[in-house]
Amino acid sequence: MYGEKKEIRVKRLFDRLSVVQLISLYYLAAVTLFTILLSLPIAHKDGVDLTFMDVLFTSVSAVSVTGLTVVSTADSFSIFGVFVIALALQIGGLGVMALGTMIWLILGRKIGFRERRLIMTDQNQQSISGIVRLVKNMLFLILTIEFIGFIILGTYYLNYYDSILEAYYQGFFSAISATTNGGFDITGTSLHMFQHDYFVQFVHILLIIAGAIGFPVLIEVKEYLKINPEERNLKRFSLFTKLTTFTYFVLLAFSFVVIIILEFNHYFSDKSWHEILFTSLFQSTTARSAGLSTMDVNDFTEQTQIFLSSMMFIGASPSSVGGGIRTTTFALVIIFILTFARGQTHIKLFGRQVENEDLFKAVVVTLLAIVMFLVSLIIVTAVEPFSLTSIIFEVNSAFGTTGLSMGITSDLSNFSKTLLMALMFIGRIGLLTFLFTFNKQKRKSNYRYPKERINIG
Repeated sequence: MYGEKKEIRVKRLFDRLSVVQLISLYYLAAVTLFTILLSLPIAHKDGVDLTFMDVLFTSVSAVSVTGLTVVSTADSFSIFGVFVIALALQIGGLGVMALGTMIWLILGRKIGFRERRLIMTDQNQQSISGIVRLVKNMLFLILTIEFIGFIILGTYYLNYYDSILEAYYQGFFSAISATTNGGFDITGTSLHMFQHDYFVQFVHILLIIAGAIGFPVLIEVKEYLKINPEERNLKRFSLFTKLTTFTYFVLLAFSFVVIIILEFNHYFSDKSWHEILFTSLFQSTTARSAGLSTMDVNDFTEQTQIFLSSMMFIGASPSSVGGGIRTTTFALVIIFILTFARGQTHIKLFGRQVENEDLFKAVVVTLLAIVMFLVSLIIVTAVEPFSLTSIIFEVNSAFGTTGLSMGITSDLSNFSKTLLMALMFIGRIGLLTFLFTFNKQKRKSNYRYPKERINIG
């Protein structure tokens, strides 16, 4: 009797929560679960004693697929612990609700309207229609991509490791970390040992892009490849896919060129053409959301470090494994500024007109992200002794769920680590979800006030 009343009270509590509040609660539950699992002695290597803050930070970083760490994953966690981190990366990359949906389907449970709304919010979708099919496609794509990466990298790693098990163990974790843009490694030095192995770098670049480009893009490409070749000319890609793909690769190319220009007479001064090519390509790819590295970013000049920070701030595409303000947000804000400068008020892209609501969201997300970044920067700078550039880099890496660091993460105070965890968490659930967490439901006003103009600029 008591148990039934308690269950009813819990159900009523959940019913009072909004969809975005439930999403945040589920991610908090995931962080709690993995904190408990990583606290178990079986998750640690012999002789390793981790503090609660070490474990909590690792759990938040894994669930948010960031990769910032305060302890070495390779030296601190056992095989069990590594598999727990891999599972956390998988859940964080796919989204809590996506994985939950697949469990519901396997158990034969019906996916109700409320669950579909949760999935829609978690995956940043505009429509509830076809949401379960989206989740199935997402799971199929990410597991297929990871499996291919695992086979390729595991087989190739036989050239580096004496044991077959060790080679495929490394390949398994590398494929998951790269595809989910998790940034974790079990080599102890990220990908520094492959600094001159361009095949390993290229495979990682492809896996990173596959995870960061956005699931809707991958799904549309999959459907395009499935249709008959003679019918492909009739296939129309969505505006989202066109804008996302265009923006992602323009930013990738732009970053590639800028890094070469900024470092040509510095880090690249004694490097061969192929070292310049792959170092620039890999860093321009990983700095968007992945966090893996083939060199120490401290070797770059300060201007390059700040530039990489700006790329981490932009982040990956919406409905992907990455964070940041997202590529479409950045594109809409830039295009709006250019459109407004021409005296126009409507944005037109690829033969379509952008909804004002989407533009409004892009501006809100950008402004909120800038304010959040500046406040966090001021706070961390006030309490930490490190250089301003390294703190800018660290804060952007946390917010963009990237994971690149200039080596100060483990030396930060618990206060700053807590702030970074909050940024990683917000970066994973999304700024709009975070903003709406404080609002139970949308309320539309039944009346309007008289309008009056305000001088601007």
